[in-house]
This record gives sequence, C-alpha cells and structure tokens, in this order.
Amino acid sequence: MRIWATIAVLVSSWLISGVIASEPMNGTSVLVENIISSPAPTNAKQITVINAEFGLKRVDSKGNITIFQTTRVPLQEGNAYGWRIKLKDYQSEVKWREVLRLPKPPETWGTANGEDFSISADGTTSVTRRTESPQNGVIENFWTIAPGDPVGKHKIEVYIDDRLIGTFEFELIPVKQI
Repeated sequence: MRIWATIAVLVSSWLISGVIASEPMNGTSVLVENIISSPAPTNAKQITVINAEFGLKRVDSKGNITIFQTTRVPLQEGNAYGWRIKLKDYQSEVKWREVLRLPKPPETWGTANGEDFSISADGTTSVTRRTESPQNGVIENFWTIAPGDPVGKHKIEVYIDDRLIGTFEFELIPVKQI
C-alpha cells in the first residue's frame, strides 16, 4: 500500500510542477540547455543545475570516470550507464532521489548494501534515495547491466528535496542493433 501511495505522491508532484516529459537531446537532459534554478525553501539553499549528462560509464587507467553520452545503451552484461549532475556552488550535504522506470520487470534487482532502495509492486519502478556531500558540486548514480535486464525504453528522474532536477530517457538495445 505504501508503494502505491508513494507512486501517487510522485505522479502528483510531477504533474503539479508542470513537468510532463522531456525529450532526450543527444544523450543529455533538456536541463543542459539552460541553467535551471529552483526556488529555495526558507531553510534550504537554492539549487542551480549547471550541467546534466547521461550515458555509458567509462573508467580510465587512473580511475577517472567519464560519461560517453548516448541515449542507446547496449544490453551487454557489465556495461554501466547512469547520470551525473553538477550543481552550481553547492557544497553542503544534499538529499537526492532517483526514480528509474523500466518497460517491464528485470529478472532481479540489486543495489549496494545499505542503500535506501524500494521497488514498485509491479517490479518496473525503483526508487533510490541518498544523502551525500557532492564532490565539486557533482552528484551521480550508475547502474550495471545484469542478465535479465529488459530491452526497451527506460526513464530516470532525479529529484532534490522533491524538486525534479533532471530527466533522462534512453533505450537499452540488443548488442546486434548497434
């Protein structure tokens, strides 16, 4: 019952905010085009997104992570995809929430130990919550493809304090379609 209540709250806050959907633009969120400022509640710092990107995670020999921007993610076990959002002048602790919507349930869901993670009753939507101090104003999250992950259209929405700050629409495709 709590999951349906959470979904109802998410949908209503989504519709109330006037954000119905965004179109992917070369693997980046529409938010990348403009600096987005959200009005700050009286007890929180204003949030300004200066960059948002989505794509395949790449790690170089020095451990530096880059994102190869794309909206077509090859469904190959071990590939990692995700998002990175840079906040302007935001150095204090931030509470963010990610909503991941899949076209159908995967065979399994898995996360790192200790995460605040929940799955919808139908198994197609997950919600991850984290509280962290952004490194250089950056927050990010990545998913690793596992056996049984579904092909098709996916969507990730990222919120800070119940304010939508990033939407990423992408598709997992069979490797032979690349």
